[in-house]
Amino acid sequence: MTATLRTLKNGVRVVCDPMPGLETLALSVVAGRGAAYEDPGRSGWSHLLEHMVFKGAGQRSARDIVEVIESAGGSINAATGYERTSFQVRALKGGLDLGMDVIADLLRRPTLDPADLAREKQVVAQEIAEAADAPDDYVFDLIQRASWGDHPVGRPILGSDATVEAATVEALSDWRAALYAADRLVVSATGAVEEAELMAAAERAFGDLPATPGEAVPAAAAFVGGPQAEARKLEQSHLVFMLPACGSRDQDYFALRIFAEVLGGGMSSRLFQEAREKRGLAYNIDAYADTYADHGALGIYAGCAASDAVETAKVCAGEVEKLVAHIDDAELARAKAQLKAHMFMAREQPLSRAEQGAGQVLLFDRLYAPRELAAEVDAVTAQDVARLGRRLLADGHAATAVLGAKTSLKAGEAFDKTLFSAA
Repeated sequence: MTATLRTLKNGVRVVCDPMPGLETLALSVVAGRGAAYEDPGRSGWSHLLEHMVFKGAGQRSARDIVEVIESAGGSINAATGYERTSFQVRALKGGLDLGMDVIADLLRRPTLDPADLAREKQVVAQEIAEAADAPDDYVFDLIQRASWGDHPVGRPILGSDATVEAATVEALSDWRAALYAADRLVVSATGAVEEAELMAAAERAFGDLPATPGEAVPAAAAFVGGPQAEARKLEQSHLVFMLPACGSRDQDYFALRIFAEVLGGGMSSRLFQEAREKRGLAYNIDAYADTYADHGALGIYAGCAASDAVETAKVCAGEVEKLVAHIDDAELARAKAQLKAHMFMAREQPLSRAEQGAGQVLLFDRLYAPRELAAEVDAVTAQDVARLGRRLLADGHAATAVLGAKTSLKAGEAFDKTLFSAA
């Protein structure tokens, strides 16, 4: 069956994507706003608000919210990103109305009690501390700062102790109205759903939600680049390198995905074979496309012994340079097959499929059939990958983050010099 996109009179968009044969459904209500829309004083508020709405909403307590869903065989969750905030319910067939009602309460009628807020600030403070204590998490906060500087995407989604502590019930209520306004909301359901039932439920839940001007759309982040390094007594050093690339709306998006796949997307990738299999430098090493609507980057992560950090950095830079210069036909074909497999496998999971539909609508105001996406992947040529490669190196510098023993801290400089010393 074909997925459909409809729009309520107030601008709420509704995606219905039935999956015949399923006895379960996935419902995602996604707001096209997140941490990227926060000014410095409100850093972390989108994530804090996501926590707070689960403390009580409508006529339900925090316990009631989860019990009413779980008693019907379902589960409920939420996630805050830089460009969107998502509320998700998995349910048995027939659970759509209940899931929609609960999510609507969370978005529209949260209690936002001052005593709950005081307690939740402590919880989020522990979450911030936990992330700082986890080196393979914290190093990615460092690379965000190195890559995007003072732009909101350069700050942690969790915010800081100071900005979280500054939030008040009144301020969070205003932030909620801006974040979850009708014109930036997508209701997306997959699995055992019917369009008439979904449209009726969406209209009841969100049909009278006002469109609020809210916050101004931030400018696309400009790649800053430069080093971030912190010494810690760790058994392993953590390295992340980033090069400026393109966003999800860019013509080179799929070329970037293919470049990342060939470079470090799996066990047959260049980085895995060279750094791990041939040299034994790293157990974990991979490359990835870190993309937003209008900007993005190519990322590389490696975990290695401190004594191997500089050499690992040089290998990473060398493999980027080689791939910019040439990609062979077999690699290109393999990367295309892997990328299509990832996309199609995700579509076999109802929640991933619901999120994918909402993401397409928020980015492009339309849905893409799987065959269209596969055609986009298949259309990428070696020349497209080469053009993308030139974009990666055009700025003449990288963003680097290193966390580990002092002997590893020169790895960022080694990556940058290896890649750009001839420029």
